[in-house]
Amino acid sequence: MTTGPNVYIEIDGRPATELDPELIPVLQSGYGHFTAMQVRDGRARGLALHLERLDASTREMFDAPLDGDHVRALVRRALGMAGRRDASVRIAVYWVPEAAEPTQVVTVREPQTMPEQPRSLMSVPFQRPLAHLKHAGGIGQPYYGRAAVRAGFDDALLTGPNGVISEGSITNVAFWDGTSVVWPDAPALCGITMALLEPLLSSVRREVTLADLGSYAAAFLTNSQGFAPVHRIDSTVFAVDEKLMRRVREAYATVPWDAI
Repeated sequence: MTTGPNVYIEIDGRPATELDPELIPVLQSGYGHFTAMQVRDGRARGLALHLERLDASTREMFDAPLDGDHVRALVRRALGMAGRRDASVRIAVYWVPEAAEPTQVVTVREPQTMPEQPRSLMSVPFQRPLAHLKHAGGIGQPYYGRAAVRAGFDDALLTGPNGVISEGSITNVAFWDGTSVVWPDAPALCGITMALLEPLLSSVRREVTLADLGSYAAAFLTNSQGFAPVHRIDSTVFAVDEKLMRRVREAYATVPWDAI
């Protein structure tokens, strides 16, 4: 089913036009989880991590495993039906009461890459509930993301009590102290790009607060679309460290693309 320009959706391997009416309230409930990946030539970076995320979240939310080989088959089918080898793919998992297995929704869109121009972030007093899950529900992220854009920023930076920094609204954030890449030690989703980059860079995890920002030389964001430098958080301005960004770019380039 094409639901908009260049968007194709399948539910359990069938076009969304064949949607079972029993699924409508389940999909509308927002009680589900998902992963998002960029596919190039039928391959994705960190595929095993995506499948592990889906399985772990399904076990936690629905007390059942998720077959990774079946997920891959569904994605291959949707890519084929959409006529795409390069795409943005989202796999969402829901559960119909009394069903024998989870419902999987695969959405295929045009491929995307995060623009590498420096980003600005507005801190907001919000942390995602159950932050370790990439869950489908919640109004906080889009609400604060839109508020940040209205205020002249590119996106929101989520923070907790005492200004503890967690993550961006749809990104992970990292800071450079001149020696190490610092990933905030706070409730946040461990994004796949973050998980791939962390062991390849000189990384540490520790608490980072808004009050600490002036002690860092640079910052950058990561998500499924890639990475980009940060040039401002609230009134704190960061220089774009080209050497650091080159290291990030080179490290990311070594990550293999896994066949779906």
